[in-house]
Amino acid sequence: MRQNKYLTIYKELTNQIKSRKVKAGDVLPSENDLAIQYDTSRETIRKALNLLSQNGFIQKIKGKGSVVIDVQKLNFPISGLVSFKEVSKNLQMESVITTVHDFGLIKPDEFLKQQLDASNKDEIWKVTRSRAINGEKIILDKDYFLKKHVPTLTKQICEDSIYEYLEKQLGLNISFAKKEIVVEDCTDEDRKLLDLEGFSHIVVVKNYVYLENTSLFQYTESRHRLDKFRFTDFARRGV
Repeated sequence: MRQNKYLTIYKELTNQIKSRKVKAGDVLPSENDLAIQYDTSRETIRKALNLLSQNGFIQKIKGKGSVVIDVQKLNFPISGLVSFKEVSKNLQMESVITTVHDFGLIKPDEFLKQQLDASNKDEIWKVTRSRAINGEKIILDKDYFLKKHVPTLTKQICEDSIYEYLEKQLGLNISFAKKEIVVEDCTDEDRKLLDLEGFSHIVVVKNYVYLENTSLFQYTESRHRLDKFRFTDFARRGV
């Protein structure tokens, strides 16, 4: 249990930030002070602070310390390859509802042939899901999986976690993705399935996902309401 103490500290600090007990612009206590406060080592505190930084809760400024960032927008990591269920768990999102609007097998049109390098013989699972966070539908995920790599899928699985099923039940080794982020005009489908609050544009994250053997098996468009998200990355300069 002790080895996960940094996670307990991380969760306590994120709760303080989210509840605004600690406000944007505030500086957290030093590593030494936090180590004393939580009766733990500086290394444990450093792990908790690193996690806060990676998830967009604080910015470490030399000579000043760990400064709290405004978290009104949800921070979505763009460098990792994670499912929505994993992201919502990591960010401690509450009141998250996934609704499946469209599910089934289709033949690829010219667009999907290009995106998935598919042929006329291929069949594709099409899954359209909205994500409601705190009562507002603000994400529309449009997923397409090649059936030759994903032989079985159900609506019930899509309502939970597709990646969890693919990895744990089908034994697929999901390896890497190419991502593209663009801003597009809202479509009629966006306006029908999302609470857009008058916005005419939407942020679209396009994912081309590959298995360990480099086979492209999934194309996804994840469409996000403009005002609700901040996409975060963690980069380190090589030497």
